[in-house]
Amino acid sequence: MSVYKRKGKDTYSYDFVIRGQRFSGDTGETTKRAAERFETAKREAAKLEVADQAALYGPTLTFDLAAHRWWEEVGQHHKNFETTLGVLDWLKHHIGAKTPLEKVTDSVVARLVAKRRGDYVKGDPKRGFVSPATVNRTCTQPLREIITRAKRVWKVAVADVDFGKHMLKEPQERVREASVAEEQAIMAQLERGYDVAVRFAFLSGCRRMEIIGLEWSHIDFFTRNFTVTGKGGKSRTLPMSKAIYDLLWGEKDHHREKVFTYVAKRTRKELGIIKGKRYPLTEAGLKTAMRRAVPGAGVVNFRFHDTRHTAATRVLRKSNLRVAQNLLGHSDIKTTTKYAHAVADDIRNALDAIATDSPTGNPTAADLDTSKSLTKGEKSE
Repeated sequence: MSVYKRKGKDTYSYDFVIRGQRFSGDTGETTKRAAERFETAKREAAKLEVADQAALYGPTLTFDLAAHRWWEEVGQHHKNFETTLGVLDWLKHHIGAKTPLEKVTDSVVARLVAKRRGDYVKGDPKRGFVSPATVNRTCTQPLREIITRAKRVWKVAVADVDFGKHMLKEPQERVREASVAEEQAIMAQLERGYDVAVRFAFLSGCRRMEIIGLEWSHIDFFTRNFTVTGKGGKSRTLPMSKAIYDLLWGEKDHHREKVFTYVAKRTRKELGIIKGKRYPLTEAGLKTAMRRAVPGAGVVNFRFHDTRHTAATRVLRKSNLRVAQNLLGHSDIKTTTKYAHAVADDIRNALDAIATDSPTGNPTAADLDTSKSLTKGEKSE
């Protein structure tokens, strides 16, 4: 046994090496026999630790160990880490915890994609199958990240999988722009503060949660700027248009902290709400107000997020993609190109105008006859 007393200490210490790793410390025991028992237990625990490390960092990995390591290094730091954990559990169940990464081949991935594609949304058959985007984000993409990290960072053996072939094609996000008449009709159905929030959405292109979370500490009337926090906790500062400035100025005395509030229609003692008083807007409340206003206005196929599409399209018509990108807070301008239809429409209208104004844009029958005679070498009068 390798227990001993250090000079001036009443308790025994231990010191041993397993597979090149040294383990040492104080047993906390004053008798040699008790110290040896402690050291024996510590040695057995160390053997298990080394064995786990060998399995984890060795030249081969089972999927459960790879998933565990990826979770510790990457997954647990995701904003929606609980969702990530559920994804790993699903993959582990359908791949097999003890399956070596080398055995996760194209055939296995194809089977996983088919399985995930056949799942119902949240187990509810009435809601239909999960979308291609959901399959990509909850199956193919996380699996690709695990295998790619295992190959490039951990330097362990993996199968050669062409993940590009397994990514499902996602339909391009639709861009629904409200006409002026549709916007006016929707606004006419809103009241009590919800109208102000939706009007702000049409003017700024901000997301629903950016609007709900906007506080007076984020508003600077002196510089005419306001700051919103978007996806991933990213903040962006936007300038106020005159319309936005006037809208915000009109709300400044309603609440000490939150910008957007509503007037309670009835008293709800269980929630501490009193009829006629103002309270901060909630996501659920804003969803409900919009869900009722749209059909009430006779507008079809329009969601709250389409206020953002509307603002972006209108801005793009007056500027360019880079301006729209900064307004929306897109990190990649490719995301903003879905609004390029607005530019295309403007170009088409401009070309139509050119055709109308140009003497060669809409030739008359007489012009065509003259053109034909000239090609035959005849002189025109």
